[in-house]
Amino acid sequence: MMPVEKISEGKKKFMIRRVLFSLVLLVSVSLSLQVSALSQNTVRELDPAKLDLASVNALVADARTGEVLFSKNPQAVTPIASVTKLMGAMVVLDSGADLGELLDIQIKETKELKNVFSRVRVGSKLKRNEMLQLSLMSSENRAAASLAYHYKGGTEAFVKAMNAKAKALGMTHSRFVEPTGLSEKNVSSAEDLVKMIVAASDYQVIRKLSTAAQKDSRFSAPKHTLSFVNTNPLVRSNKWEVMLSKTGFINQAGHCLVMLTKIQNREVLMVFLDSFGKRSHVGDATRVRQWIETGKSNKVPAAAKAYEKRKNQV
Repeated sequence: MMPVEKISEGKKKFMIRRVLFSLVLLVSVSLSLQVSALSQNTVRELDPAKLDLASVNALVADARTGEVLFSKNPQAVTPIASVTKLMGAMVVLDSGADLGELLDIQIKETKELKNVFSRVRVGSKLKRNEMLQLSLMSSENRAAASLAYHYKGGTEAFVKAMNAKAKALGMTHSRFVEPTGLSEKNVSSAEDLVKMIVAASDYQVIRKLSTAAQKDSRFSAPKHTLSFVNTNPLVRSNKWEVMLSKTGFINQAGHCLVMLTKIQNREVLMVFLDSFGKRSHVGDATRVRQWIETGKSNKVPAAAKAYEKRKNQV
């Protein structure tokens, strides 16, 4: 018979600690899996009735699967303001033009810019890639008009290319007449704009430039520097992971926002059109995030509801 090894007191304590650690680890993993499963179930069982948005037209979708999570008047055709510039950016990049080329600011081919204020001086010069960034990031109209002016064939050819791109993407309810979005005749639908965001997200340059928080641009002729910030404040928040963004506003379009972001490791497409209030479109993005994370959202202000009711009666 083999002799029984005598276990020291210290060894007993070590073995007990190891067993307890293993049990704690096992329980932690089990709880983690349960929480993950609950989180996935919450996403799958989202109730659109629990989401309240200020925007008159909206669409929220899963970017990877294409699943529509929420929609409100998704096929309504409406002005889209500076969201237009996202299509213009794709046209610029598709052209293969030299992004480092120095271009002068020209607005004479875009009549919508007459009497519209801008800090950017006509005739001053900036590289094409910086014009593209100012157009996407800070919605600078003179930059967008200049990109069209310097396109092969000029602004007229640029706008034709925008419409051709929209047709190629299956955006059947979209039409562009100029490159800035200042015209109410630049129209689309939430459903169409989801297609545009998906296409634009394939351009790494657009992702990068549209989500930059700020930019100090150095102009020449004469030499000077101007600072610009992103029109979407969410890109400056460490609580958000914004992968693509574009805002827009004119009176006829209301406040607009299109965005690709990540929420709970899920890539989410958001389109908000014709929103009442200076920050209501940003508020809608926050409400969508809250809804995905918790299954419900805060209510929108009464004034926004009244605005939506008026617009739906027109």
